[in-house]
Amino acid sequence: MTGPNATEAPISARAAAILIAIAVIAFGAILVLAGWAPELRQRNEAGEHPYSTSAIGYNGLVRLLEAQGYPVRISRLEKDLTQRPGGLMIVTAPANRRLPDLDASGFLFPTLLVLPKWEGRADPMDPSRQIDTRFLEASLLNDRLSRIWPDAEIVRISPDTELATPFGPRTMEPDVRLQLIRSASLQPFIQARGGTLVGYDHSRQIYVLTDPDLLNTFGLARLANARLATELLTLLRGEDHQPILLDASLHGFERSENLLKMLFSAPFLGATLAAIAAALLLGWAGAVRFGPPSREGRAIALGKQALADNSAGLVTMARRETNMAPGYAALIRRRLSAALGLPRNLTDAQITEMFDRFGPAPGSEQAFSDLEAGLREPATSRDALVERARNLYHWHKAILRRTLHERG
Repeated sequence: MTGPNATEAPISARAAAILIAIAVIAFGAILVLAGWAPELRQRNEAGEHPYSTSAIGYNGLVRLLEAQGYPVRISRLEKDLTQRPGGLMIVTAPANRRLPDLDASGFLFPTLLVLPKWEGRADPMDPSRQIDTRFLEASLLNDRLSRIWPDAEIVRISPDTELATPFGPRTMEPDVRLQLIRSASLQPFIQARGGTLVGYDHSRQIYVLTDPDLLNTFGLARLANARLATELLTLLRGEDHQPILLDASLHGFERSENLLKMLFSAPFLGATLAAIAAALLLGWAGAVRFGPPSREGRAIALGKQALADNSAGLVTMARRETNMAPGYAALIRRRLSAALGLPRNLTDAQITEMFDRFGPAPGSEQAFSDLEAGLREPATSRDALVERARNLYHWHKAILRRTLHERG
């Protein structure tokens, strides 16, 4: 908005545009980080989770199953433990935390719980590697298991023993010792002399694997372990089309149903883009509509400008604007005649002929008579009046500049 009451803008249009651009980029960056922050976390950290490529990790199992054509994926949604549509869920218990509460979790069948056996820490120079790996104390593991199976006891025996499995006699090659469990609450599914390697809890409908060396990356490097692991998982998952899922939510990789991420995913992406475009258009409309702030004026304005504004307002209220076309053409004729010093006894036809000799204005092909002809009758609309009056005014200014330049 401009006018006598307008004040100078506090900042330039360029500076305002830069500030708006910075604000939009910063806001967009915040949205992206808020929605995708969990995705940016480093995943290949040493540990007992399916992203880890360390010896006690399970990324080797993921690659083995993928290489054999099994539908396998890593689950980061906690709800997959209890609400997934189907498939075998493998839950790897962390060594440095309590075992999951099986009674409260209510894992969906079929689920294979892998007990911990090793503990250690990540290499500071290479977080994907494990150093100082050692046995998790059996007494500590027994204390954790007692909350689930009060009579459970962990035993570790020599690995040179034969296993009784549903597929026939098998052997397993763990690292150092074979970890087994003794508990009346678990029905043996795969057992060895002295304990159970894989048991089934009827009350909770969950399978328990006591020695993680059957599935971790270190253990799968040995052919006998890889063969037994493949047979076991194939049997537990049931139908061939059922997927195999490895849970990562218990290891801190849980991904929630993020609303921001959902807005930028199908099928909501189209609506989000339309909303962003509408917001940009509204912002652009607001930026070009408003100008510098106006000063507070008098309640009753004084001077020529106030008289002109009041007169224009009366004409607008009376709806007589379109009838002003002939009067405006006559005004331009008189003002230009006076500016050029033409004799007063010239007729209108002579003045028109003289004005036509000046030719059209630069960039136009209309002479004075053509421009005046459009204003002899009342205009059909306000827009038509403004357009014709503007053309005549520009011609008038061009002729004045030309004549003043020739005189100088």
